Amino acid sequence: MKDANDISVLLVDDEPAWLHGLALALKRSGIGQICSCSDSREVMTLLKQKPVDLVLLDVTMPFVGGEELLPQILSNFPDIQVIMLTGINQVELSVRCIKAGAFDFFVKSVEQQQLLASIQRAINMLFLQRENRQLNQYFLSEELKHPDLFREIISCDRQILAICKYLEAVAPGPNPILICGESGTGKELFARAIHKLSRVQGAWVPLNVAGLDDNVFSDTLFGHIRGAFTGADQSRPGMIESAADGTLFLDEIGDLSQASQVKLLRLLQEGEYLPLGADRPRISRARIVLATNRNLPKEIEAGNFRRDLFYRLNAHQINLPSLRERPDDLPLLLDHLLAKQAHQLGKQVPDYPRELTTLLGTYHFPGNVRELEGLVTNALSTHQKGTLSMRSFREVLGQSAIDAAGSQTEKLIFTEQLPNLEEAGELLVKEALRRANGNQTLAASLLGITRPALSKRLKKYQERPTTPRKGV
Repeated sequence: MKDANDISVLLVDDEPAWLHGLALALKRSGIGQICSCSDSREVMTLLKQKPVDLVLLDVTMPFVGGEELLPQILSNFPDIQVIMLTGINQVELSVRCIKAGAFDFFVKSVEQQQLLASIQRAINMLFLQRENRQLNQYFLSEELKHPDLFREIISCDRQILAICKYLEAVAPGPNPILICGESGTGKELFARAIHKLSRVQGAWVPLNVAGLDDNVFSDTLFGHIRGAFTGADQSRPGMIESAADGTLFLDEIGDLSQASQVKLLRLLQEGEYLPLGADRPRISRARIVLATNRNLPKEIEAGNFRRDLFYRLNAHQINLPSLRERPDDLPLLLDHLLAKQAHQLGKQVPDYPRELTTLLGTYHFPGNVRELEGLVTNALSTHQKGTLSMRSFREVLGQSAIDAAGSQTEKLIFTEQLPNLEEAGELLVKEALRRANGNQTLAASLLGITRPALSKRLKKYQERPTTPRKGV
């Protein structure tokens, strides 16, 4: 049973043998904090003396019956979940208890596995309630509780801050977390932050599932037993076992085959997996974080992604903004990446022209932070001394601007009479100045002319009388 170590359970029954057997089963399933009570008159006093999250309450007992205790518990301790137990299968009784607020109702003769599954659902509900309380607390505050765990995420953007605060609230819970975002937005960095925030004791185990067929996916993730297939001379644990009590990070899950998606859904929903060749499922003890750069709702409509799997993943989902949506982060990221790459190349961190951040701000960065890091690495590789040259940045960004302009030519709209070349040139200069935020050196670079040539054109436009042409 996952993530139950800090859940406190109270067992209430007048049969000592039943209490003992149930306590042993719960301990084997991973619940460490268990208290038993065989006298129903002591229940309310016990609940006042020590914190309890979940009560398993027998219906038929001497002195005070479970059906009478249920409303007292829920009235005085509304955060407690209660599962009712009885030796007799009575539909009317179960309906009354559920209407009164019980989480579930079980006959003692049912298979123990079914009761444990219900307890796991109750534990998941308890974690969701905790997450909601934490979210309310976090969003009332502007500060992160654990800023040191986000030190690898360089940003001053409010969207990023809100995401970090959300993760602080939900990371300790048992539910999977889905990270969506374009390539290069830092999905793995956020997944690592979740691993640290979870305070799990096990290892960080990443797996990129893109390109894995179903057999390779199953063997890599779930492992196999000896003799499972030809050449399987010995058993091999999968990554899910390696990540026990830790975090399993599955990247690019939008590329999984339909067969693999079914197995992933079972793992997430039941907490069980089946190694290749095994006939009995095993329990997963790993926290699971997933990521994709695909638009999953569109993939569902196209028939490429299972709707039920998406709903299971949608409990906790974050959407990382692209770099072009966080322009204020460009100077911070540039300083950070220059320092990082200079250290790796064994060079001193160079100064750079102030026009560089303005130039970067004119670019749409389809590869996001990863692309910016590549540009910085390329510029530093040829840098020797002095101020960092903008030449390599201009070559890449300038060509991109030309390509973008060429791809959007058909979108230009003219009136019936076209502007003449002189007027078109003036419009182009104005647009370059707008993109460069008034920086003439950068605008000249975008236009492919020298700064003196641009100054000459601007002077000419200022001296020329402004007489509009008819029809333009």
